[in-house]
Amino acid sequence: MNYIRINIPKALLMVLSVFLNNINITHMADNNMEKESKQPISKNISNHELDTYAPKIYLPDSTLHCKSDSNCHDLNPPCIHCSINPNCIYGEEMNVSCNVDQVVQCKGDRTFQRSLICRYCYQTEPWEHTCELKANCNSVATPPTYYRSNCTVKDNILCLGHRTFFKNIRCNWTGGRRWSSTLILSVVLGGFGADRFYLGHWQEGIGKLFSFGGLGVWTIVDVILISLHYLGPADGSLYI
Repeated sequence: MNYIRINIPKALLMVLSVFLNNINITHMADNNMEKESKQPISKNISNHELDTYAPKIYLPDSTLHCKSDSNCHDLNPPCIHCSINPNCIYGEEMNVSCNVDQVVQCKGDRTFQRSLICRYCYQTEPWEHTCELKANCNSVATPPTYYRSNCTVKDNILCLGHRTFFKNIRCNWTGGRRWSSTLILSVVLGGFGADRFYLGHWQEGIGKLFSFGGLGVWTIVDVILISLHYLGPADGSLYI
């Protein structure tokens, strides 16, 4: 038999050298891939930096309703901005300097004087501001009921503070029913409950109908109550 002599240290050394060569080749390939992948990114960044865009101009919504063909002195807030001293004396009439907003086009001087009364916007008179009216409250309640409403000062009024504010308003609305029509129905057809049906009091109207106006007594009482404005619509509204 022929025997093959193997030198174990040399064999281990050869295997180790082959393994190290494979690692170096793999590492070099990874480096080349990273360089190739980085090049397009750098190109994209440089190209993006060279791109230019026209600036966008945004106009405030508050100036969209300003008339461009009107005189600057005739414009009202928010088309103009006035310098009002908050330390003025309440109720005193004063002149202030006003400037037209930069994005508003108008005729004449863009800086002018306007007169006003020293007061905050929530202190304006009821005819100088508009409020959101509600019809879901009782107008004939005792004591009177109030509701909180959102109010806005009219454009031609100059004042201090916010031009929109909250205000407590007395419940005062009508559903369209006339006092004269109700009184006529109560006198002519009150015995059949027509007045109660007209006002929206359905249960009382049915009771009045089947009792023939409470044998006349209920009819007389309702005529007196309606004539004194004590009996009103069932929804809490007022007569016209």
